[in-house]
Amino acid sequence: MNTSVINRKAIVTKIIAVLAAVAASVALPQIFHAIGMISGTGSAVGSAFLPMHIPVILAGMLFGPVVGVAAGVASPLVSTLISGMPVAAVLPFMVVELAVYGLTAGLFSKVKVNSFVKLLAVQAAGRMARALAIIAAIYVLGNDVLTLASIGEFIIAGLFGIVLQWAVIPLAVDRFKRN
Repeated sequence: MNTSVINRKAIVTKIIAVLAAVAASVALPQIFHAIGMISGTGSAVGSAFLPMHIPVILAGMLFGPVVGVAAGVASPLVSTLISGMPVAAVLPFMVVELAVYGLTAGLFSKVKVNSFVKLLAVQAAGRMARALAIIAAIYVLGNDVLTLASIGEFIIAGLFGIVLQWAVIPLAVDRFKRN
């Protein structure tokens, strides 16, 4: 095959991967929020299980940093436009966090290390990026609504999601790469 056909196929594959990750990142939180409504816990289920993060991290790990960043930036924006979630106050922090998840997952995708170890590094980078964005909002932009305690709150609120990611992502990556 000629290289322009191969490049076109690679680009189409990456576009499809971004679209699939964004679609999953919009749909999964809706499922979790519906479960929350049925169980009476409301939107706390989405905050606890972090369903938007899984498709973005998978996109980066499976298709590289460009796809990961594109999915990470587009997912919360599209979700906000469609569903109103995440709300405007949280949106910039989600965009930063998910973009860093996608980027680091993509950068680690070629590293010869266990998928679980890669995931730990990705989670640390994404959470640190969100924490730094909150610190910047407080000290650089003068946001007086947020506090440094917000950092601990979002980490603690997402512990179930972090564990869910440990269970799902390494298995999905290994299965995808085997097939």
